[in-house]
Amino acid sequence: MSPPRVRVIDLETAGSGPNDVCEIGWQDVVQDVDGRWRLDDARGARLVNPGHPIPADTMAVHHILDSEVAGAPFWREVAPGVLKPEGGVLALAAHRAAFEQRYCTPRHTGGAAWICTWKCALRLWPHLTSFSNQMLRYQRMPEGLVHELGLPAHRALPDAYVTAHHLRDLLNETSLEQLLAWSVEPGLLPRVPTGPDRGKPWRRLDDEALRAFARDRDAALRFSAETELRRRGGTPEPAPAEPAQRTLI
Repeated sequence: MSPPRVRVIDLETAGSGPNDVCEIGWQDVVQDVDGRWRLDDARGARLVNPGHPIPADTMAVHHILDSEVAGAPFWREVAPGVLKPEGGVLALAAHRAAFEQRYCTPRHTGGAAWICTWKCALRLWPHLTSFSNQMLRYQRMPEGLVHELGLPAHRALPDAYVTAHHLRDLLNETSLEQLLAWSVEPGLLPRVPTGPDRGKPWRRLDDEALRAFARDRDAALRFSAETELRRRGGTPEPAPAEPAQRTLI
């Protein structure tokens, strides 16, 4: 019988369309009988034919060539086997999982729950200065991470391998249920990320500044400011409704 597992996913893409994936990588994190989590040997990557030429700006990030994906299967053929492996998963995971979820839709995943390691890192390691996948790697230096297996960055398998080390440590600090709960909420930023108050903890802002952030279009900014207002016993003003289609200026 297979141990309980969470499968970490990373995608490289050739555009923002639902089938524009050009590579998928995965790394499993499994739970031993003593309750501790570890990386498993189950990992891999597959190239995917996006059905059109890869734009130069995205090629410059991941360096995947059209000639490499020309004979690869399409996303609809690749996705189910990776996202719904035999034996199932407790959840899927990714760093900033909202990106992967744009392509790994419930039709492909069978409706699996997702863990966002970015959102969870914000909660458990708020003292860190940056929360990108690679910055977490070098700030934290996770135990057992083989440097060469995590390279090159911006390729699906190495990035999934790095993310899996963050996930393992998150799971060994708190419960799967807690990570899932945090992952359905916006990111709770430990500090103000932009503007004249950049770098300040939210508790150092006055109520007026917090209310301004609570009206921002960015969900993480709104949620972080609202959380501090609630901590003070206040009630955030509702964010203004956005038009169905924004006016371009």
